[in-house]
Amino acid sequence: MNNKIRNITVFGPGMMGSGIAQVFAGCEDLKVTIFIREKFELECMYKIRTNLQVLKENGVFTQEEVNATLDRITLTEDLKEAVKDADFIIECIPEKMELKQDLFMRLEPLCKESVIFATNTSVMSITEISQKVKDKSRVVGTHFWNPPYLIPLVEVVKSDYTSEEVMDDTMELLKKVNKKPIRVNMDVPGFVANRLQHALWREAISIVERGIADAQTVDEAIKYSFGLRLPKLGPMENADMVGTDLTLSIHDYILKHLENSTEPSPILREKVEKGELGFKSGTGFQKWTPEQIEKSNEELRDYLIETLYKK
Repeated sequence: MNNKIRNITVFGPGMMGSGIAQVFAGCEDLKVTIFIREKFELECMYKIRTNLQVLKENGVFTQEEVNATLDRITLTEDLKEAVKDADFIIECIPEKMELKQDLFMRLEPLCKESVIFATNTSVMSITEISQKVKDKSRVVGTHFWNPPYLIPLVEVVKSDYTSEEVMDDTMELLKKVNKKPIRVNMDVPGFVANRLQHALWREAISIVERGIADAQTVDEAIKYSFGLRLPKLGPMENADMVGTDLTLSIHDYILKHLENSTEPSPILREKVEKGELGFKSGTGFQKWTPEQIEKSNEELRDYLIETLYKK
């Protein structure tokens, strides 16, 4: 990258956008500008300050590092000001194709020719998002995972047009801010990690729907078995560890019995129609009190901090 990326601009200062801005601002070589509407200013900075305070309380950051991170963030409501010096622009706006397409189309004539346009979409086609941009080679997918200031993985997705230089520069930038970027060579729905995650979710929901086990049991089966070793032993390494011959034998027997529907589960549709939306409503596949919801969120955050930072 040769340090040619110095100025980062973030569009969409919500939960993901604010967390991503915080990630880049944590690097002393980078400056971050967040394009913002006035009513969101306090909310955006509140999220960032809260995240940093949690990290400080857990001994990850010092107060000086917190202050330095905040000092590297600038907010602006002026579109031209937001992008005039940008080397790397990432959008985290709502998942609506036309909004994303139009944003990059509007920004292109205001930016340097060398600027990279990154989209944080989790499911949409990067190729399609780039359709209204004249130089489509500069558009790349950068799918951060929530919470972005903790989860290391970022999927760097190559569209049908993305240049190798843009891919390489984006990978190097993400390594510089201590992320774990993975290269996704094809622009396919769900990229890599979401395809894997939802394949598991499909089978998990199917097991509940068929009455094989209840929701809590399904979660426990994962948490206390192969889930424990996943951070150190992925499925491809595991297949080699046990032997591809044994893996083939197991698949010859089991795959025909696994859920293979190409449509969402009827029980999932039924719950949504009934307003059983999980944490949002207090009931989903399980019932949740406000205290249980808070406990779940806090335990996940604390687990991630302990795992990543040994704190």
